[in-house]
Amino acid sequence: MPSSLYKINHYLDRLIPLTTPLAVAFGLLLPSVFLPLRPFVILLFAVMTFSGALKLTAGELGAAVRSPVPILLFFLTSHILMPLAGFLSSSFFFDNPDLIAGFVLLFAGPTAVSGFIWVQIFKGDKALGLTLILLDTLLAPLIVPATLSVFVSTDIAMDISGIAVSLLFMVVVPTIIGVTLNETSKGKIPKAICPALDPFAKICLILVIAANSSAIAPVVRFNEPLFWAVALLCVTLTVAGFLFAKLNGIVGKFSNEKTTSLIIAGGLRNNSAVMTIAVTFFPEATVLPTLVSIIVQQTIAAIMGKLVIKKNKEDLTMSNTEEE
Repeated sequence: MPSSLYKINHYLDRLIPLTTPLAVAFGLLLPSVFLPLRPFVILLFAVMTFSGALKLTAGELGAAVRSPVPILLFFLTSHILMPLAGFLSSSFFFDNPDLIAGFVLLFAGPTAVSGFIWVQIFKGDKALGLTLILLDTLLAPLIVPATLSVFVSTDIAMDISGIAVSLLFMVVVPTIIGVTLNETSKGKIPKAICPALDPFAKICLILVIAANSSAIAPVVRFNEPLFWAVALLCVTLTVAGFLFAKLNGIVGKFSNEKTTSLIIAGGLRNNSAVMTIAVTFFPEATVLPTLVSIIVQQTIAAIMGKLVIKKNKEDLTMSNTEEE
């Protein structure tokens, strides 16, 4: 049975670029089915975070923290440069404070837990990838409200404490519990429950996205030029996020593995968490950039991985061959 569950989870991992936009479609097309799940979104999200956290260890965190330069460059790019780019570009193209807030919120959010899947696929530095996920997740209740306070118009009512508390229960508490269980059991608990929990977490992801999408179904208009303008800017900024992260690797002269982890962590955002915050605490227009991002982000990750990271792997292989 465990081997079958591992196979199912492996297939679900590979299908993430397809299942996430499908979840958006389910929510928009069948709002009456998924809207009743909204009260359970934070719980479902906590299950997802807990599943990912069970694979994290404090030892890996310590090893990566001893070389802090990649981490500092990641935070500089992801939480200063990208929110600033989102604010400036959306302010230039849109005269809508709610929409501008949506772009800031999107790029203020923590890196995606699912990024570890891509780090494994593209042979990145697992310890660095896990460390960036863990630190960014734990700091999200501080970083996200602080970023919003700096960039978002005071005309928009924001429940900063509510946002922080939601992030605390969605990402921080389950992360701490997951890491603690992994450490204290020396990996026995993750080994016992992850084969069943991981596929269930993927289902939770689909339900969270569908439930959040259903909440804004009445206001989404695919035939309006505004939607496509938002989509174009969102895709452009997402690609820019991957490229800026690649630049971090060049500037820091890091190994191919570390650069790969920086690219993945810098390019991906925890859209499910961001969308939950947007739907709960902001007007409908604020959700639109994250909705688009959920549709395109994983596909962009796959494309950017092949365009930007594959070359790194080939160079590494060539270098190894020359040394032999």
